[in-house]
Amino acid sequence: MIDTYKIGTLTRTHGISGELSMNFTDDVWDRADADYVFLEVDGIQVPFFLEEWRFRSDSVALLKFQDIDTAEDALEYVGADVYFPHDLTPEPSEDDEYTWRHFTGWQVVDAVAGAIGEIEHVEDSTANTIFFVGDKLIPATEDFIERIDAKERTIYMILPEGLLDL
Repeated sequence: MIDTYKIGTLTRTHGISGELSMNFTDDVWDRADADYVFLEVDGIQVPFFLEEWRFRSDSVALLKFQDIDTAEDALEYVGADVYFPHDLTPEPSEDDEYTWRHFTGWQVVDAVAGAIGEIEHVEDSTANTIFFVGDKLIPATEDFIERIDAKERTIYMILPEGLLDL
């Protein structure tokens, strides 16, 4: 089984040629050398090969998959979650500048509470960026980060007492 993480959701069809609109939380497919993503179909992650894509806004992209050539064909996939393989995600170099969204799919470990879970979504449209980790909302701030292990895709944090109880 390929290790993947969620990068968005297909929200609606676009036009008549089978394009789909995706609200994304991570634009990794733009930074990685990948010709495919996975869609969750009937509870199973299935690879879909990208024919073309383009950004529509900072959080929406239009995707065209191979063998999906009509709006009717595309309609079947509206609402599907989109996943990307961890193995194809590029590792940051010292010169790279990444946004907080880069950490989607990474694990969060607190110095006191231990393993908290995987970052499922990063909300960065407000003044305070938030990691969504299960049912926990964790402020994404360098003040709370003890260290980052890029090889293990883990962020080690020292969170304020009581934050995880909110």
